[in-house]
Amino acid sequence: MPSVSFSVLSLQKLYPLAISRGVMTSSDNLFVTVRDGHLEGIGELSPATGSAWTAVSGQAQLTAFVDRWSADPDFLSPHVTYQRMLGANIDPPAIAALDVALWDLLAKRAGLPLYRLLGLPLPTVPTSVTIGINPPEVTRERVPDILRRTGAKCLKIKLGSPDGREHDRAHFLAAAEVAAPFNAALRVDANGGWTVDETNEMIPWLADRGVEYVEQPLPKGAEADLPRVFENRKLPIFVDESCRTSHDIPSFVKYTDGVNLKLMKCGGITEALRIVGTARAHGLQTMIGCMSEASIAIAAGAAIGALFDYIDLDSHLNLNPDPASGAPIIDGVVIPTEAPGHGAQLNASN
Repeated sequence: MPSVSFSVLSLQKLYPLAISRGVMTSSDNLFVTVRDGHLEGIGELSPATGSAWTAVSGQAQLTAFVDRWSADPDFLSPHVTYQRMLGANIDPPAIAALDVALWDLLAKRAGLPLYRLLGLPLPTVPTSVTIGINPPEVTRERVPDILRRTGAKCLKIKLGSPDGREHDRAHFLAAAEVAAPFNAALRVDANGGWTVDETNEMIPWLADRGVEYVEQPLPKGAEADLPRVFENRKLPIFVDESCRTSHDIPSFVKYTDGVNLKLMKCGGITEALRIVGTARAHGLQTMIGCMSEASIAIAAGAAIGALFDYIDLDSHLNLNPDPASGAPIIDGVVIPTEAPGHGAQLNASN
């Protein structure tokens, strides 16, 4: 019978991440290991800023689930166990942790890197690295360090400041100025921090300054207002918080250019593949992002990276330190290793 174990690690961020909903300086992440007697797979739960989805609640839910289902012959099937976790109303990041562990184990049992098990090539799209909302003088200090240290080719600038649009403009201009010598592409994520009027004001202003797209301008729950910002948009609009699973996509498909999925938000690789398929069927672009994951969950995201037009897998690059390894950034691209499974593991010191 498979065995499942849990460990919680406190991860510290190198730079605090401030978004429209709050500030995160650290997170307690849950790591889930599934053993079949010979091999083991590992997954990760990471909470979102301001979320009630925590390591404590996730471990409690998964412990009860494992007690109920681990003796079942289909427990090691990611698809079967994902559906059962949905039926048990388990928090999405906890679902993701066990789902990723099962996919990792499945690929190891096949002796293949996970990306190859899924029939995918290596990703080639460079990842964004993120600068949170800061006073302009802080932004000017941090952006060059982030770009130099990571070698990233794309910068995602968080906007939607509670201090208003003038603060957004000042923060953006500071980031753009110091990113220019690095020739970094610029992207913007408002995390639902704008009204319709503010969105219609900010998007043309950002378009004039070379931004590639704007992510989640309106708050989750305001999807009915998307037509008011979509019709005359001067930049592509992606939804993030508005899209948790593939079932959400048909409700706003006519009023967005793409969707950003996160393994923690949708419940892991199983549902991520469905979101990509649904988005593509509707002619939408795709993006994969992250919460505050270490290299475990980032490596799982990188394993399916070839499916995405845009990639934002950078949270492990802002940890001090990352307790895991196996998701290196090479020439701006987060690349899965050739080891069987997703390729990441907790470091020995953990």
